Amino acid sequence: MKFKLSRQEKAWMLYDVGNSAFILLVTTIMPIYFNYLAGKAGMTSVEALPYWGYAAAVSTILVAFIGPICGTMADIKNYKKRFFILMVGLGALGCVLLGIIPQWFLFLVVFVLAKTGYSASLVFYDSMLTDVTTEERMDRVSSQGFAYGYIGSCIPFCLGLVLVLGADKLGLTMETAMCLTFLLTALWWIVMTIPLLREYEQVHYREEGRVSIGGTFRSLGRILGEMKADKKVFLFMIAFFFYIDGVYTIIDMATSYGEALGIDSTGLLVALLVTQIVAFPCVIIFGKLAGRFRASSLISLCIIAYVGITIFAVLMQTQTHFFILAVCVGMFQGGIQALSRSHFAKIIPPEKSGEYFGILDICGKGASFIGTSLVSLITQITGSAKLGVSVLILLFAVGFFLFRRSTRYLERGNQK
Repeated sequence: MKFKLSRQEKAWMLYDVGNSAFILLVTTIMPIYFNYLAGKAGMTSVEALPYWGYAAAVSTILVAFIGPICGTMADIKNYKKRFFILMVGLGALGCVLLGIIPQWFLFLVVFVLAKTGYSASLVFYDSMLTDVTTEERMDRVSSQGFAYGYIGSCIPFCLGLVLVLGADKLGLTMETAMCLTFLLTALWWIVMTIPLLREYEQVHYREEGRVSIGGTFRSLGRILGEMKADKKVFLFMIAFFFYIDGVYTIIDMATSYGEALGIDSTGLLVALLVTQIVAFPCVIIFGKLAGRFRASSLISLCIIAYVGITIFAVLMQTQTHFFILAVCVGMFQGGIQALSRSHFAKIIPPEKSGEYFGILDICGKGASFIGTSLVSLITQITGSAKLGVSVLILLFAVGFFLFRRSTRYLERGNQK
């Protein structure tokens, strides 16, 4: 039987299409433009790499702090959509401002704010999954959201690529081309958000008349206690902390890493576009496979694949190697993210999805902070980007071990 999506599921998926355009810009053109601004200030690409990593790390710290607080408040009736709109607005506004800032340090400051808005919006967005679909459909819906996000984000990205790479022929300066690219991305993001704002209704919530920061922290403490008592959830979060570290770090620093190895900028952008195209069918395949195999087994497969990808990244030397790496990342990137999201949504109480996803975001964004910081620090100390990236192998290995332990508790619970 053909898998048909409801109106709410389609609207929910479209936000993946919208926000993915911003994160694709962050992982491709934006680091190159930052290197351009840093180069105007006299820095080399290797010298600029750590600063980009530190900026990404700061944004993750901010989200790790505010994510659980906002997630707790969002579980109260009628609050989830309000906070979601606020964070989307912060991210989109920051995206527009990035196009008009000529100084590298100020550029990083605004980037941190825009990335914080984007990341915080995902806390609310991910928790909406329990409202827009049913448990048995979550793997497919989550996977298709990522899939169409990958392919849909290519539209504004390709238009931006034409502007940036063809700036001279179009009679544009690099600054003007980038300004138009940032503006186009922000508009795409906002337009793709509108259907979700129209269709979404918060089904699972807590009835609570008064909202306070103190009450939010008390609720947060209560949820942490519940999580610690539930081994399958607690161990999954710790495992997620480690393995998603490598995934996010690779996403955040792939372009900067390639430039530090001396790979041509145009080749980098084309290779990362290939990643999006490859990811589209692969994540849909993972969603379908989740109907035949356990999602936990597929997540384990993805983690093992990422260990191999990281080893290959350390050993690669040419632009051809980078293209191979881009294809391999595309095969597993969407699968591990989509199935992790739906797997977590299925093992938590749906009426507390905002709180749980907010705390999960501490693990995800906290891990990203550690990953980007370690890669940046080791690169800065040793002068070798390859040594910096090699640390991710250990993190994937630890994540795999802990994830397998969490699945044992889940299997025991299902057998009772």
